[in-house]
Amino acid sequence: MKNNKVIRCIVLDDEIHAVMLLADYVLRTNELELALKTTDPATAIAHINSGNADLIFLDIQMPELTGIEVMNIIRDTQTKVILTTAFSAYALSGFEYDVIDYLMKPITFERFLIAVNKAKKRMNTSPTETVGLDHIFIKVEHRLQKVLFSSIHYIEGLGDYISFYTSAGRILSLERMKHIELILPQHLFLRIHKSYIINTSHIDFVERGRIVINKNYLPIGNTYKELVNKKLGIKS
Repeated sequence: MKNNKVIRCIVLDDEIHAVMLLADYVLRTNELELALKTTDPATAIAHINSGNADLIFLDIQMPELTGIEVMNIIRDTQTKVILTTAFSAYALSGFEYDVIDYLMKPITFERFLIAVNKAKKRMNTSPTETVGLDHIFIKVEHRLQKVLFSSIHYIEGLGDYISFYTSAGRILSLERMKHIELILPQHLFLRIHKSYIINTSHIDFVERGRIVINKNYLPIGNTYKELVNKKLGIKS
């Protein structure tokens, strides 16, 4: 997302008064646009899947679908999440899903604006901004682990988790492949398969549609083959 671009917002809550309050806050805030206000999770999910939402204010406790279930459904989209709830016990879930902020009800306009400012900072950060850095921080249990780009050999997706294979060993993280792919510097890293991202500087050789790193044979997915060949200068 570019600087100064309007952030398209969805407000989803099973209580109509909560929807109306947050919708009013959105309408009162510069750089926010109310794309949808609803009590129906299916409507919100359809709107997100159509690519028409940058940010969702999402209630956790809803009878039809919980906020956690909604996050599971939309986790591979670009839509960011700010959670809203009356129960602080759900904060850990928010951490695990990399939400931008966690708003406790009753939500004041001042606290709402703090969350929005966090969203602006996160969403105005271009993936290319990591080019000048030499490391990344990844979530490992309840801490953020600093990992040098140069030490990462490859990354493997494992459903709700991913594994970083590094010079120091394997690191299991709660990060998501799509999120990691966006923030890794593109001049160093390459997605070769739905389950693998590699550091091109650690490639030993390419053989029969597979990339070999430290004696590990990693498949090149059919949908990634053309991009891999172009990036590595391999003639088809």
